[in-house]
Amino acid sequence: MFDAKVPAGFPSPAADFSEGRIDLTEVLVPHPSASFTLRISGNSLTRAGILDGALVIVDRSLTARHDDIVVAVLDGELTAKRLIVRKDRVWLAPDSDDPQYRAIEVTGRPDFSVWGVITSTINFLRR
Repeated sequence: MFDAKVPAGFPSPAADFSEGRIDLTEVLVPHPSASFTLRISGNSLTRAGILDGALVIVDRSLTARHDDIVVAVLDGELTAKRLIVRKDRVWLAPDSDDPQYRAIEVTGRPDFSVWGVITSTINFLRR
């Protein structure tokens, strides 16, 4: 007869690195009152690491700059694209290797406005 205790599980390697709970709002959303989330549909931002089905955090308190990825309104529709500003011209450009996506010049168009800047993305690898 044995009088010893044997653990029925296994030790977690993550336990050695535990820092407490992760507050994703604190980490990903510096301006909560000016931020919202959207789900991305499509593959025009894959080079930027934003995949079809990704959840993005959009910050409306930021002023969009050249090369930011933005959520914009164009012709009454929301779209997510890279903002390209050169001299006095502005484009919404895809960030994809797929040739079906093309940049759209929006310089001076009254039906164009930037809603916010995408600051973070969450891609779901398995569901």
